[in-house]
Amino acid sequence: MTKVENSFSEKKVAYYFDADFSYLEQLVPKENTVLITDENVFQLQQQKFEGWKTIVIKAGEEHKQQATADYIINQLIKFEADRKTFVVGIGGGVVTDITGYAASVYMRGLKFGFVPTTILAMVDASIGGKNGVDVGVYKNLVGLIKQPEFLLFDYSMLKTLPDEQWVNGFAEIIKHACIKEAALFSVLEKFTLHDFKTDDTLLAELIERNVTIKTTVVVADEFEQGDRKLLNFGHTIGHAIENMHQLLHGHAISIGMVLACNLSQQLNGLNVDETKKIVQLLAKYHLPVKVETDYQKVFEILKMDKKRDKHAMNFILLNKIGEAVIKPVELDALHQHLKEIL
Repeated sequence: MTKVENSFSEKKVAYYFDADFSYLEQLVPKENTVLITDENVFQLQQQKFEGWKTIVIKAGEEHKQQATADYIINQLIKFEADRKTFVVGIGGGVVTDITGYAASVYMRGLKFGFVPTTILAMVDASIGGKNGVDVGVYKNLVGLIKQPEFLLFDYSMLKTLPDEQWVNGFAEIIKHACIKEAALFSVLEKFTLHDFKTDDTLLAELIERNVTIKTTVVVADEFEQGDRKLLNFGHTIGHAIENMHQLLHGHAISIGMVLACNLSQQLNGLNVDETKKIVQLLAKYHLPVKVETDYQKVFEILKMDKKRDKHAMNFILLNKIGEAVIKPVELDALHQHLKEIL
């Protein structure tokens, strides 16, 4: 196990890489800790929850709603949780998002930590302190930025991960390569999904490399006033189509990245060969690159995106693989571009 501490605005957050789930007992007081997980993780890892107070929620993005947060809060009341109670979210991005949110608002804030159990949660969702819920088709419309006390990475939890969730997580890894690290893009071109699934050392290196990329961005701009917005590459359109078409997050972001590349060609001079390389890499990792949709409905949802600034959308575009920029796009112009590319 390797411990790394990262300094955010209000606290240091400890990352425990290649740790065993059992180490959780060294981090939190078992008698005054509540674990939150979803029904899938609970069923697959039930023995790990023995002896712990546990709240089990329904699995899936469709349940990342205020009603589920209310359920968690009511269960915390039943457990007589007080301000010294510790809450730990164990699961994928939905679980970590809603755990951080519920813990942050219950009694005006409990300490919490995460044990991410999916590729996507390990490299993206659990990192950076964004916690919240969806409101209908609007992704993450309600929430707050508050850092966990720790992240515990138990790679053995990935052994029960379904194939579609491996694919789902690699969308965020490819995103990191596109916006920040061309060398990582080359690594992903060299290896295959099968390589990472079957080589524990290769996988651990990949996860820790991506955790470092995202953490470095967030530490420099925790409250998303500048460069943290780059992490939204593929997410502006991706979020709009995710709940609209009931897509997995990574699938929606993959399609969103392709569309963002098309916009980058039109508005930012991205070379078409760069777009082709990105599309090929996404396809190589079994991610979708297109969807049949209604551009007008996408635009109506997209208008409520958090990156909107009055009459323009702060869109994340590529200069080249490994280098992204934030570019305001007037909504009227964006509407026309969506009509052309969707």
